[in-house]
Amino acid sequence: QVQLVESGGGLVQAGGSVRLSCAASGRTFSSNAMGWFRQGRGKEREFVAAISWSGGSTYYADSVKGRFTISRDNAKNTMYLQMNSLKPEDTAVYYCAAAPYMNGGQRLKSSGMYDYWGQGTQVTVSS
Repeated sequence: QVQLVESGGGLVQAGGSVRLSCAASGRTFSSNAMGWFRQGRGKEREFVAAISWSGGSTYYADSVKGRFTISRDNAKNTMYLQMNSLKPEDTAVYYCAAAPYMNGGQRLKSSGMYDYWGQGTQVTVSS
């Protein structure tokens, strides 16, 4: 059993920055690839970023590449998503997820690769 708790969301102006955190407990955090997904109102959940167990491999959606940075601190059982140059279209509920794999390459862009999800945190970007 894995528990994932996101934090750090809120209201930010376009062009601003936000850092999301995902605190994990339960299964050995350092053995799992992790990911961030988001779901805007009326939209399907979409991939944002993923990171391998060691942090050595990262993957991004084209829409956030160059603006968002995913990282992790295995000593703190926490994953982060630094979001810069935010746009109104980044408005969504952001979810963190854990995969039962150490890495998965490009397959980590699929939500089906993950077996545990957090409850989500809202990020709203005003124009």
